[in-house]
Amino acid sequence: MSSRIVAIVGRPNVGKSTLFNRLIEQRKAIVDATAGVTRDRNYGKGEWNGIEYSLIDTGGYVVNSEDIFESEINKQVHLAIDEADVILFVVDVESGTTDLDDAIAALLRKSSKDVVVAVNKVDNNARIVDAQEFYGLGLGEIFCVSSMTGSGTGEMLDQLVKSFPAVEEVENEETLLPSLSVVGRPNVGKSSFINALIGEDRNIVTDVAGTTRDSIHTRYNKFGHDFMIVDTAGLRKRAKVHEDLEFYSVLRSVRTIENSDVCLLLIDAERGVEAQDVLFLI
Repeated sequence: MSSRIVAIVGRPNVGKSTLFNRLIEQRKAIVDATAGVTRDRNYGKGEWNGIEYSLIDTGGYVVNSEDIFESEINKQVHLAIDEADVILFVVDVESGTTDLDDAIAALLRKSSKDVVVAVNKVDNNARIVDAQEFYGLGLGEIFCVSSMTGSGTGEMLDQLVKSFPAVEEVENEETLLPSLSVVGRPNVGKSSFINALIGEDRNIVTDVAGTTRDSIHTRYNKFGHDFMIVDTAGLRKRAKVHEDLEFYSVLRSVRTIENSDVCLLLIDAERGVEAQDVLFLI
């Protein structure tokens, strides 16, 4: 497999998922003004000047937090950094350099990975001047971009592909693999089931319903089987879906089901079959 892997990291709400969607040319990651929307690592494919690469979107990194989700997000960010060949560090020109940016920069310097700094939300000349302070992070060249409009992303991508290790081209078979989606009500153990199946903590697991918001794809290649296994957000009855974030999560789960070859319906044995479980079969 190609080792061209890019991880997008940064503190919460700097526009990482918006940039992720632009680079993969899909609205795959949920984007909302609320900080902390992205929780699990989200994977996609990008291409620039004929060079394909894998892209990992991560949740916003924080330090010294006792919040259960934020500590789990940090764990996922570390996993993404370990997986990646190149780190795309996204910062926000509107707020300038923060203590959290400095902390992430220190973490990235320790990783010994190539880092490309993208200063986001730069959409006028005055902000280009403001962006110069990010040279103080000590990570080399900065690239002024706007994830909303795409401005500046070409120069940034030129630098990304220059940083990729030399690898032999191989045909990407993932799009041809069968897809198995694990579906069910919120908090029935879908993420735990997938983690147990693949033998690693790939997806965040907590006792809080609604932890998984995006559909998370993982390649499963064990015991002679090779397919994509997909963790989906728990589906509730429409009358119970009030928040915008949950609404979009449900839409993505429905689309994932439609695109799957097989769906595995997971039911909570302690609660038995409920009307909501039957809805999956209609």
